[in-house]
Order: sequence, then C-alpha cells, then structure tokens
Amino acid sequence: MTSKATPTTVSDVINAHFAALTRAERQLAETLLDNYPVSGLGSITTVAENAGVSTPTVARMVQKLGFKGFPDFQSRLHQELEATISNPITKHDRWAASAPGTHTLNRFADAAMNNMRETLAQIEPREFDEAVALIADRKRNVYLLGGRITRAVADYLFTHLQVIRPGVTEIASNASAWPHYVLDMRHGDVLILFDIRRYEQEMETLAKSARERGVEIVLFTDRWSSPVAKSASKVFRSQIEVPSAWDSSVVILFLVEALIEAVQSTNWDATRDRMKTLEGLFDSTRIFRKPV
Repeated sequence: MTSKATPTTVSDVINAHFAALTRAERQLAETLLDNYPVSGLGSITTVAENAGVSTPTVARMVQKLGFKGFPDFQSRLHQELEATISNPITKHDRWAASAPGTHTLNRFADAAMNNMRETLAQIEPREFDEAVALIADRKRNVYLLGGRITRAVADYLFTHLQVIRPGVTEIASNASAWPHYVLDMRHGDVLILFDIRRYEQEMETLAKSARERGVEIVLFTDRWSSPVAKSASKVFRSQIEVPSAWDSSVVILFLVEALIEAVQSTNWDATRDRMKTLEGLFDSTRIFRKPV
C-alpha cells in the first residue's frame, strides 16, 4: 500500500525557507506567521504595509517560496483556511463525492495507517522525550484540558497520569472557571492542551495567560496547528483526516498512550508504589469485582 504525501502548509514552507530569506523578507515572514493564515489574506499592498516592507518584497518572497505569484500564494492560504473551518456537513459532502467503493472498515484503516506514518515522520523523538521529562517531573504540577471533541482524550490522559503521579488537575470545561486554575499555576508547571480544527478561541486566551505565568505548554493539535502553538513549548501535530464527517483522534490517542508509558517508566519505582497503594484502596472499597 502506498501512502499519499501530506500536503505541506504555507507556514511549513515559510519556516523551511526562513534561513535563506533577506532581512526584509524575514520581517514579512514573521508578520505572516504571527496571525497565520489571516495575515496573508489581504491585498498585496495591505500585506506589505502591515509588515512594514515594500510590495516588491512581498512579490519576491512568495516566488522564492516556490509559488507562481501572490495570487497562487493566497489561493493556498484560502484552501487551508477553508479546511480548518469546515463543519461536519461540509466534510461529509467532500468525502462522499470521492469515496472509493471499498468497505468503510478498509477505508478507515487505510486513512488511519497513513495518518500514523505521516505523523511519526514529522515528530522529533527528542521533542517527545523533552515533553515526557516535563510531565514526569513531580516538582511540577500538571494541568490538562481538551476541546469539544478532544476533551475525551484529555480525560483519558488525566485518568492515567493521576495514577502515575501526584499534582495532576483536569481543568473544567467551563471557560469562566479557568482563571481560578490559572491563579494556582506556578512558574514551571505544565499545561497540556488538545486543540484541533474549529479551534476554540478561549483556549488560546488560556494558553497566553498560563504562558505569562511561566507555565510550560504541551499542545496536541492537527497539521494546520492551533493558534495555541504560539504560546506552546512543545507542539505535536497529528494527521486527523479520515473519510468521515468527523476528524479522527486515533493518532492523537496513540501519542497519548506512548506518552503515558514513557512517563510511568521515567519514575517507575515511585509509580509502582503509588499504584500498589491505589490497588489497596480499590480492594478496601470493593470497587472492582474479584475472581472467585
């Protein structure tokens, strides 16, 4: 089975070429990335003025990035924006029009396996290990929050981390309560956020507030990257598209389960003692049924 190449986002292209840009072009690139992709959707004159560069600088840079011209550059940005704001009905109609005539299980399996390969190809093991070290450090408190759909994944991670180590808090979904959690966050604590497309505006505000207090933010997002990424210390971008009206959490859950294993193994002796104590509490309360 041959995997389909992942389309590269405009932000990926800009970052890949950044070192080769002139001083003015770097200024333009930074402006474009600061409020991506909206900052590149105005006229070429507006984009130039917002970045404090000349119109010819904009024209030269987009060609240096490999685009035919500014209209081609903007067309790609519009495609990305459309993809990130697609609602489930729009997604379903798009997939239904080109769905292959194979069984749903096969189509999902192919998509999920391709998503896994493409995601792993982009993740740096060192970045993953550094995120594990942050979360395993018991001197740091850990907070977690997911979005409307990814809340279930955040809850799954929370349940396991709560067994592995103390000082783990799942933030309530009610945004009006978030300042109370930020109030208790200390410099060096860790905030794990899950935010995929149809990004939630309040989550970006929470990330900025936490970052201002010196909190390390670990973000799980999609290939287009949530605006939270601007505040995050570690960002893990997953492929989430499947032949469905809904995005897939399969790869994100895979990363979470790998993270759980790595964190529990980092301080296994302490984790084992904590798990033994918990098992004793389970026995005393008779929560789980014992074999006869």
